[in-house]
Formats: sequence, structure tokens, C-alpha cells
Amino acid sequence: MLTKILSAAHFGLETTPIEVEVNIAKKGFPGFTIIGLPSKSVEEAKERVKTALVNSEVDFPNAKITVNLAPADIPKEGSNYDLPIAIGILASLEAVRLPEGKSYFYGELSLDGKLRHTRGVFLLALSAKKNGVKRVFVPAASAKEASVVAGVRVYPVVALEQVIGHLNGVSKIQKLKDSKRLKLQTGEQLVEFDFNEIIGQEQAKRAMEIAAAGGHNIFMQGPPGSGKTMLARALAGVLPPLSLEESLEVTKVYSVTGNIEPGEALVTARPFRVSHHTTSRIGLIGGGSNPHPGEISLAHNGVLFLDEFPEFSRSTLESLRQPMEDGVVTVTRAAGSVEFPARFMLVAASNPCPCGYLGDTKRACKCSPRMIMRYQSKLSGPIMDRVDLHINVPAVDVEKLMPRAGKIRKHESSSVIRERVLRARKVAQKRFSGEGIYINAAMKNKHVKKYVKIKPEAMVVLKQAVSAYGLSARTYFRVIKVSQTIADLAGESVIKAEHVAEALQYRVRSGD
Repeated sequence: MLTKILSAAHFGLETTPIEVEVNIAKKGFPGFTIIGLPSKSVEEAKERVKTALVNSEVDFPNAKITVNLAPADIPKEGSNYDLPIAIGILASLEAVRLPEGKSYFYGELSLDGKLRHTRGVFLLALSAKKNGVKRVFVPAASAKEASVVAGVRVYPVVALEQVIGHLNGVSKIQKLKDSKRLKLQTGEQLVEFDFNEIIGQEQAKRAMEIAAAGGHNIFMQGPPGSGKTMLARALAGVLPPLSLEESLEVTKVYSVTGNIEPGEALVTARPFRVSHHTTSRIGLIGGGSNPHPGEISLAHNGVLFLDEFPEFSRSTLESLRQPMEDGVVTVTRAAGSVEFPARFMLVAASNPCPCGYLGDTKRACKCSPRMIMRYQSKLSGPIMDRVDLHINVPAVDVEKLMPRAGKIRKHESSSVIRERVLRARKVAQKRFSGEGIYINAAMKNKHVKKYVKIKPEAMVVLKQAVSAYGLSARTYFRVIKVSQTIADLAGESVIKAEHVAEALQYRVRSGD
């Protein structure tokens, strides 16, 4: 008997409905075959499904079983076909009655018949809504992801026996509540460092505040132990919470990569990703035979921190150029092209030379000129041109680290800085209402011409700087964007000369 069950396959962030065709033939040698471009993980479903059915007190047929995953020209990966294959076998044996109308079955089976947390459930629910599928049967541990999508009935399944009872009308599975009651958490995010713990570095803190308010890329250079890592990690504490639209975008990426914890729904914390300098190009950008998101997509709407920036391979760094400019990354393979979101805020840190003490007033640099030139040349002009803020983070004076009793200076906390960042971001969101962007750094040239108001004397300062320092056209517009953020922080609606002057000091100091 032939039975057809609906499931889904993910290619990038796109979901394609898959028809799982199960045929049990009375004639022929007994066997269990899966066709339709299955991967190794799909092939292994044969043993998982067979054992799960037996442990669920189902007599496994001693017959020729053929499973076709259609359309057959799309590669199939993952363990999510376990449940639809098992239901297809049960339906072919007339052990269950399939529900009327379209239903998705999706999930990995354990050997005892229980369903495990399976990645991609959020994308499955989006596909169900798009294709008019009213019901989805998914693992209970992953069901909250699907409940975010309104208009889809989500049935959380704990074990295979539970589905059998539900389909036969013996015991019903209670569907999850509608997502209309879902609200984002807007509380403060737990962070490793507070800005009031960072002694000195007032200019660096100011640059971090500007970067957070406008979503600007920032590059820090300084000797070891000067506080670059602390500054980067403290940045997470001043960033605003994700909006609902941003949260949905991030959840898509985290769902398809399996980074949503069991029992969780939306990703509510703004991403903060840290990549080691040994990370491969595919690990950072994304790719593979079946393309998957890389670190830049996992940092979408958040922060990507790259410490020891020059230690990354040259090809890896150069691959950042297009995503930093466009906010998306396109990966092309033989099976097709996929596009992943990659609108991230880059925070990069570097030593000035291999030993780290070039220009230090207390420790001599041990590097030869050739070593210094080779080290610094790893950071190409086009990459550094895409970074809005360049700052030096000098070593902190020991007198500041150990102040005398009664003379301890209080520093601004992250919560105080965060309030200013939130106000500036609200101004930007109001300015770009209906444009599909939320931060100044995301402005295109057309947005700059349309929304930015700059005083004549500020324009004179900017033109003089462009002429004197030979700034590129890209840098010209990036300085304007940073100036707009500084004006927003100051509560000004028009960019003034002092705003441009402050923005310029974060560019020309690095020799642009």
C-alpha cells in the first residue's frame, strides 16, 4: 500500500515541502530502502525508525519497504524525516488514520520511540503558514519555536505512541497556545563586564557608545592588557534589546543551525559572537555542500568580535568585504544559491605589532621593521575603509589602577550609557520609519541625501578633511553617518561642525 506524508527540507533559510512516499509491497524480498537523494543521516533513519516502531509495540512488517523523498532532485539532510517515515509505514499498514487536510510531520526519533529536539522547526512553521498547512506535528522540545507563527496548529509530540493515539482518536495531543500572547523580554542582558569596571580609556568608552548607538563597526589597536577585550565584552551591556522584527530574523538563523535551546522560542538576546583567529573562511562566512550560516550570520542584528584581527588568514578577512557593505552574504553551490542575513556590528581588536609593544613608552618593541610591515599589511585598505571608528587603546597608568584611599573615581555604569544609546536609537528608528532600516550605519547613500541635515560650516570641515587626508568616497559617507549618530546622542537634529570634528578624529588618526 502507498502512503504520502508531508514534511520539509531546508536549503539555507528557505524551506521546501517534501512528500514522503512510503510503499509496502507484499511481493519481493524483504528490505528497507530510502531513495530521493538522501544523505548519510537520512539513510540511518532506517534503523532508528525500525527500532522505534518495535519499542512502541508495533509489529514491523517483514516486507519490501520503499521510501521516496520527493522531489528527488533536492538533496535531503538531517534526521527530521524519522517521524514522517514512521507515520508513513503505520499508515501503509493501516495502523493509523491520517488527518484530513494537510499536516506536516517533522522530527528525529530516539530508539525508544521518543522524539528529540530537532533543528529547523521555526522555519517549518513559516513554511506551513506560507503553503496553507494547518497542522504541524513536531517534537515537544522544539514546539515553542513553531508556536511563534500565528495561524498554525502546533502539536507537541513527546513519543511515537502519543501520535498513534492522537491519529486514532484514542488520546488527543493538546495543541500549543497561539503566539499572539507572546511578548519579547526587554530586561537587561547579562554581560561579563560593566563599563564602570574599566579604569581609564575614556575616549575608547566614548567610541564604544557611538558605535552602539549607530551600529557602527569599530577597530581597536593597543598593547596587550590595555583593556580591548574588556571594552568589547562590555559593549553587550549597552546595546538595546531586539525588536520583534529583529528577533524573528535572528530566530530563523538560530533555528536552522540548531542553536535554539530545547523548550525555547524566540531569540530575545542580541547576539554577541566571538570567533577565534583559527576560524576557517566557511566557518566565518558560511557555506558547505548544503550551505549553512557562518558566524557573521549568527551575529546578525548583533555583534561579531574578532580579537587578534591580523592573525586571521588574509582570504578570510577579505571575504568580509561584501557582507560588511551589503548586510547579506550569498553562497553559491551546484545545488543553487542561498542568501543569509549578515547585518552585524564588527568589533575588531589588534596589537600594533607581533610583540604588541610598538610605540609603547615603557616597553621596547622587539619586532623588526619587516615583521611589523608584514603584520600590519594583513589588514587591507578596503577592509579598514569599511570600519567607521578607529581608536588607539593605550596601556593604563599603574597609578590609575591603584588609586589612593579616598580618591577613587566613579565611572559611568553600562546602564547610564545604555539609556543614551536607547534614546539615540529611537531617534534613528523614527527617522527611518518605513525604510526597513533601524540604525545610522545601515544608511545607503540615498538615505544620507534624504534624511541627513548638515550645517554649512560642518560641511566645510568635512570637505577640508577629505582634501587634506585623501579620504575615499566611502569614508566620506561613513564620516557623515558617524556624525549623525553623534548628533543623535547630543539630541541635535542637525549635524554641527563639532559633530563632524569628533567623527573625523576616529578616522584620520589611523592614517586614512
